[in-house]
Amino acid sequence: MITEDVIKDTVYELYKKAAIVLGDDVKKSLEDALKIEEHELARLNIEAILKNIELAEEKGIPMCQDTGLPVVFVKLGNVEVENLRKGIEEGIKKATTDIPIRPNIVDPLTRENTNVNVGDYIPPIDIELIDEDYLEITILPKGFGSENNNALKMALPAEGIDGIKEFVVESVLKAKGKPCPPTVIGVGIGGTSDLCLKLGKKALLGKVGERNPDPELAKLEEEILSEINKSGIGPMGLGGKTTALDVKILKAHTHTAGLPIGVCVQCWADRHATTRIYDN
Repeated sequence: MITEDVIKDTVYELYKKAAIVLGDDVKKSLEDALKIEEHELARLNIEAILKNIELAEEKGIPMCQDTGLPVVFVKLGNVEVENLRKGIEEGIKKATTDIPIRPNIVDPLTRENTNVNVGDYIPPIDIELIDEDYLEITILPKGFGSENNNALKMALPAEGIDGIKEFVVESVLKAKGKPCPPTVIGVGIGGTSDLCLKLGKKALLGKVGERNPDPELAKLEEEILSEINKSGIGPMGLGGKTTALDVKILKAHTHTAGLPIGVCVQCWADRHATTRIYDN
């Protein structure tokens, strides 16, 4: 049995890692962006971001004051698990007080803060059933400077691939500097309105710089990324060559009458951490 306490401790460690240590793939993409940048202000912004990342790791403190809303992805295999949701919630509460994590979660109407980063339906937990002998947990702290710029379009099938490209690029350009670029853009295509947005968020878990194994989606990712970076919005929206570090796409089958498109914008702090727990 994987106990509630093990889940609690695991979620705490994952949140701590995600908040403080940025993945090597994201750091490399920022370093690569600096190498090609000629715009002086853009270079200063990327250098400041890289210094911020370095100091966060050195001092063991979160890399951004917005430590995000905790989004949890679970892959549940053939293992026995005790109180999964409670274990996750308790881990987030412990992270909030001990790391510490900024208390971000409020009632949407009264704006009263729960002070523990847990509330009604929060954290959102996505559970995928797998035929394996482990439980995999991923924490994605989602800041709302970027989340506020997400977009959904229930497109018509006739709009096709050109319509997908146009909507994604249009959504990113509309956001300008608000989501703290250079961004990572997750795109969900197909499914239902809620599923395509979820796929967009799930796409953010892919490694920055790695192309989709589906050649058609890989081509689409490259084309959208190129169009976004032609905009010149640049780091922090102040000009430059790199507005987005990458575009990641996931797709689902959908209804014959629809073409849902979900765009999930992530800031330069593309934070997430994953681990697997075995019942032994």
